[in-house]
Amino acid sequence: MTFSIAEIMTAEPETLGVDDSLETAREMMSQRGFRHIPIVDGAGALAGLVTQSDVLAASASNIGSASDRPAAEVRIGEFMTRDVATVDERAELRDAAIYLQRHKYGCLPVVTDGRLRGIVTDSDFVGVAINLLEQLELSEPDDI
Repeated sequence: MTFSIAEIMTAEPETLGVDDSLETAREMMSQRGFRHIPIVDGAGALAGLVTQSDVLAASASNIGSASDRPAAEVRIGEFMTRDVATVDERAELRDAAIYLQRHKYGCLPVVTDGRLRGIVTDSDFVGVAINLLEQLELSEPDDI
């Protein structure tokens, strides 16, 4: 039996655009507990990804920059990761998990037919592992 990414991904994730600000990304991450935000263009296609590390680095470099621009003036398009590894929603969970682990990624945006469909994170895979461990514990006979 195989399972697909569609079974564990967060469908229709919250996104931002390239013209949104560093301040907006920082607030979204802080208020909602996100560590990854897909960045989309006007047509809903994936344009990039902003991670918590990106936001921290952009905030730190902005503080010490000569321009001293407020975070509200720094656009996401200036610091986002543009070449993002993605996964199709029909891909097998095992393959995606191995890919995340090998490349030390925290997430993979889910793109199918050129459109952002969701996001799958390392936390989603931890949830799968916990579920499997619980099922194993329930299926073991009591030795008492």
